[in-house]
Amino acid sequence: MLIRSICRAGAYPLGMPDAPLGAALSVSRIPRNRRGVAMARVCQVTGKRPMSGNNVSHANNKTKRRFLPNLQSRRFWVESENRFVRLRVSTNALRTIDKNGIESVLVELRARGEAA
Repeated sequence: MLIRSICRAGAYPLGMPDAPLGAALSVSRIPRNRRGVAMARVCQVTGKRPMSGNNVSHANNKTKRRFLPNLQSRRFWVESENRFVRLRVSTNALRTIDKNGIESVLVELRARGEAA
């Protein structure tokens, strides 16, 4: 059934018996405008990353899930360098930048070896 649907789509000739069964799964479901570089879900300032936990239903059934950090892509104006710096930061890191300033946060990032 799967091979026939692949063949109808024109991916393989109809007489080809050994078409790979996983060929239909190789088509990306990510929209074309979102297929750029895959980025890790990690805050560049605080290092927050996804955590694992459980969904717990009313009947106390537990299924695994991931808690993702609330990451935002932001541009920050750095006065000393006279340019914008783009960072992918959590909302907690935005509060840290508001409190300490972007200059001191960038000094810490560069001391750790992060490119910013």
